[in-house]
Amino acid sequence: MPDEPIVSAEALHKRYGGTKALDGLDLAVAPGTVCGLLGPNGAGKTTAVRILATLADADSGRARVAGHDVAAEPDRVRAAIGLAGQYAAVDEKLTGRGNLRMFGRLYHLPRREARRRADELLERFGLMEAADRQVQGYSGGMRRRLDLITSLILRPRVLFLDEPTTGLDPRSRGEIWDAVRGLVADGTTVLLTTQYLDEADRLADDVVVIDHGRVIAGGTPDELKASIGDRLDVALADPADAGEAARVLAGLAGAHPDLDGARLTVPLTRGAVRLADVVRELDRAGVAAEDVGLRRPTLDEVFLRLTGRDADPAADPAADAAADADQHADQPGRRKETVR
Repeated sequence: MPDEPIVSAEALHKRYGGTKALDGLDLAVAPGTVCGLLGPNGAGKTTAVRILATLADADSGRARVAGHDVAAEPDRVRAAIGLAGQYAAVDEKLTGRGNLRMFGRLYHLPRREARRRADELLERFGLMEAADRQVQGYSGGMRRRLDLITSLILRPRVLFLDEPTTGLDPRSRGEIWDAVRGLVADGTTVLLTTQYLDEADRLADDVVVIDHGRVIAGGTPDELKASIGDRLDVALADPADAGEAARVLAGLAGAHPDLDGARLTVPLTRGAVRLADVVRELDRAGVAAEDVGLRRPTLDEVFLRLTGRDADPAADPAADAAADADQHADQPGRRKETVR
C-alpha cells in the first residue's frame, strides 16, 4: 500500500481583493521526497506555501501537513515543519553561532541543548569555521545556508523552501542543493518553489506546474519531458539546402521544423523516428547533414509549452499584480518566525 501523502491539498481557493491567487489547487507530496512547485510569476506558488505553513488561511478547500489539518490544528502543523524563504531572516549583528542559539532558545530548547544543536548544525552544513563571525560579514550563500539551518533546529518532518536560491551565484546554489539532498537522505520531505527550472530538474523527485492558481501538469521531470516528446536536430552542411531538408523532416516527423541558420529542429509528433531513416531520406533528397540527433526537451521547454510563458519573471510583466498578492500576502498578527 503506498504511503499517504505527508503534504496534501484539495481544492484550495484564495483571493486577495480582486486577485485570484489560488483557484482549486490540488497537491499531494510523498514522504521523504522533494516536490518542486513551478509556475510563472504570480501563479500562486508562495500563496500555496503560506497556506500549508499556516501563515495564511484558504478561503475554501482542505490541506493537511504531517497528518494534521492546517486550519483545525495549526499548532501541530507548525511543530512539524520548517520554513525558509528567498531572503535570509537572520540577525546580521550576531554571529552564526549566536543566531542558532537564539533560535534554539526561542523554540524553548534548554540552554545546553540549544548550544549543542547549534554546533551540530554548524558542523554539518560547513559553517563551523565562520561560526563566531558576525553574519554581516558572510557571503550571500553563507547567509542563505544559515537561514536554512535555523529552520532545522527542531528537526522538521517537512521543510518548505520558497525560492531559496534566488539571487545566489552558481557555487552558492550548488551548496544549497547539496544541503537539500542531505536532508532528504535523512528522511525530511521538501516542498520547493523555484523559478530556476534546472534546480527543479536536479533536485525534485516530482514536479507540479501551476498556472493561474491551479495545477496544470505533474510528474517526474522525465515524465514531463516525455509528455511533449523528443525533438530531432539536424545540422546541414549547406544552409542553402534548408528548404529541401525542411520538406523531408516534415514528412518524417509530422510537424514543420524550426530553422536557425544551418540547423533544423522539429518535434516528433508521430512518435519515435529512426535516425537511420532520417539520414537515408535526406541523402535521397540530395541533402548533406553534418549531424543528426535526438534531443530530450528541457524543463524550460516543457514550462513554455504548458504555460505559454517563460519561467523568467522579468519576461512576464502582466503577472505583476498577481505576483504582488502572491508574495506579499501577510495576514495581521502572523509572522514568519512562528514556524521557523
